[in-house]
Amino acid sequence: MMKGSRTYVKLVGVLLILLFSCNEDRIGENEYGIIKGTVVAVGSNTPLENVKISTQPASSTVFTDSAGKFRIENVPVGEYAVEARVDGYLADYEATTVVGNAEVTVVFELEISTANNRPPTAPVLTAPSENEVLQSIEAVFEWTSTDPEEDPITFTLELRNDQNEDVLLFEDITEPTFTYSPLLLGAKYFWQVSATDDINPAVLSPVGTFEVISAPVDNRFLFVRNIDGNNVIFSADENGDEFQLTSQNQNSYRPRRNVAANRIAYFQADGANIDIYTMKRDGSDKVRVTSTVKPQGFNLNEINFSWPAGSDKIYFPRFDRLYSINVNGLGLHQEYRTPDGSFISDVDVSENDDLIALKTNNPNGYDITIYTINFAGVVQDTILTGVPGAAGGLTLSVTNQKLVYSYDVSGFEGITYRRLDSRLFVYDFVTAISTDVSQEKPNGTNDLEPIFSPNEAFIIFTNTSNDGISQKNVFRLEIDTMEDDSREMLYENAFMPDWE
Repeated sequence: MMKGSRTYVKLVGVLLILLFSCNEDRIGENEYGIIKGTVVAVGSNTPLENVKISTQPASSTVFTDSAGKFRIENVPVGEYAVEARVDGYLADYEATTVVGNAEVTVVFELEISTANNRPPTAPVLTAPSENEVLQSIEAVFEWTSTDPEEDPITFTLELRNDQNEDVLLFEDITEPTFTYSPLLLGAKYFWQVSATDDINPAVLSPVGTFEVISAPVDNRFLFVRNIDGNNVIFSADENGDEFQLTSQNQNSYRPRRNVAANRIAYFQADGANIDIYTMKRDGSDKVRVTSTVKPQGFNLNEINFSWPAGSDKIYFPRFDRLYSINVNGLGLHQEYRTPDGSFISDVDVSENDDLIALKTNNPNGYDITIYTINFAGVVQDTILTGVPGAAGGLTLSVTNQKLVYSYDVSGFEGITYRRLDSRLFVYDFVTAISTDVSQEKPNGTNDLEPIFSPNEAFIIFTNTSNDGISQKNVFRLEIDTMEDDSREMLYENAFMPDWE
């Protein structure tokens, strides 16, 4: 029997008692008593405030306080039906007898009124779109559903695939979106969402389907895009086919692939701190490398790290110190400390592990010096020093005979670290000459973040307007050709490139 029916039967019974009792003379009809009590929500026992309390026969009408309590004084002795009524709950009635000069207690447990409550609308699946092929091992599920009474909705997402018998259930979702990874490469997925207001039975969406791209075969390019405020790492092949490697819900950047290890190292931010992580080339098996000693510098977006080919060590700066750490997170070691306390921002270690290139600066990013040291900390060459402005993005050639870097020739220094005319330079260790290779750079733009191509015939780099807020694009430049068409854009809305 429903609660509303039980309440009706109770009310009829109470009124019958009153009908028969009213046919008799009251005993002590000039005496008075008190009716007091408490009103709570059934199940949770939460006190209910502002509940209207009245009686039949009529006496005073009162309302419950913040503790759910009420008190009716000066009630003539006799039989009464006491009613508790408030919006959103089923009214309830209790019979009681008032005797002279005494208090009687009534307790109400009110049930939420759901007789006319309607369920949420069936969820409409919006993303991934039907039969979409995802270029990532991460899926951002999105759907829409509303409740006519604006009751809170709780969702459950069910996910299956055609590769195994696994059924994944994600419950107690309170927003119409959910992110999941890792997905199986090459798999077809089936997903369905249920919605409930915890009053009515759950309603189901149709079943949606999508697929995941097969494993990338030759994605040699890496770059970063900003999606909804977070940096996200992508890989791409020679044809420009892209694959998303990291979640758009996390801030991941500065990817560096190690061919020998067949893994990619990168920075991942967690609030004001960053750590170095590694992952497989398909974005799976993400592992944090750093822990107690983390990369740090004057600007977390401007610092870099190095993972030499064939090495199991990653080198990273922390203010005025250079550390190395094994890719398994062990073996932390301080390699170098600047003698003047200047901060290390850029580092590149040669493949033979016998030369380290560094860029240092003051806490504002200026007063720069680019130089090389050996592993004993002895300075070998000084490439750039004693000049105003910003610099960075240095990379050694495989033979250790050249170094590419960027430098803002305008010499501008500002609190926002804005660069006005950043150009690419290739330093020759044999001739000790730096050559400007940004001859065809459009006016009003910056060339940044250069690295050598694997065959060292090209430089891959980022170009963007010097306004500091415009879109960034990844280009490549053939070093020995200064023709007008030697600059080629590879990826739009991209930066922090790597090419191995």
